[in-house]
Amino acid sequence: MAELAKKRQQLIHAAESFVQAFTEKKPPELLFSYFSEHIIIHEHGMQQLAPYVGREFRGIEGAGEYFSILASTITLEKAKLKSMFVDPKESKVSVKGEATSTWKETGQSWNEIWTSLLEFDDEYKIKVYEIWADQGAVYLASKGLLKQ
Repeated sequence: MAELAKKRQQLIHAAESFVQAFTEKKPPELLFSYFSEHIIIHEHGMQQLAPYVGREFRGIEGAGEYFSILASTITLEKAKLKSMFVDPKESKVSVKGEATSTWKETGQSWNEIWTSLLEFDDEYKIKVYEIWADQGAVYLASKGLLKQ
C-alpha cells in the first residue's frame, strides 16, 4: 500500500509540473522534457474542426508539430488546473482545467473547460496525452461565428 501511495504522489507531482508549465506558457523545450520520446498526443474531435484536432502526433517531433499548430491558431489565457484524479495502478492522471481561449485569426474568445488524460511511463514521463475540449466553440470561433 505504501508503494502505491508513493507512486500516487509522484504521479501528482509529474502531472502538476507539466500542467503548470503548459498553463504558464513555458518554452516547448521545457514542455518536451515532460514527455517520453515515444509520446502520443491526440486531441479528440473531427479533423475538420481545427488543424490540431482528430490527429495523432507521435514522438517529440510530433509534439513539436502539435504545439506549433496550437500556438499558431489559438491563445490560452487564465488557464488553470481545477481538479485531478489519479490511478497509480495504471499510471494515469486525469486533469480538468479551465481557460479563456481565443482564435487568433478572428479574435473570438470563449471560456473553456478541458480535460486531459496523461499516461506515464516508469520514469514518470508522459507517454500518452489525450485532450478533450470544446471543439464546437473552436470551430465557430475559427469561422467568426461564435458571437452571432
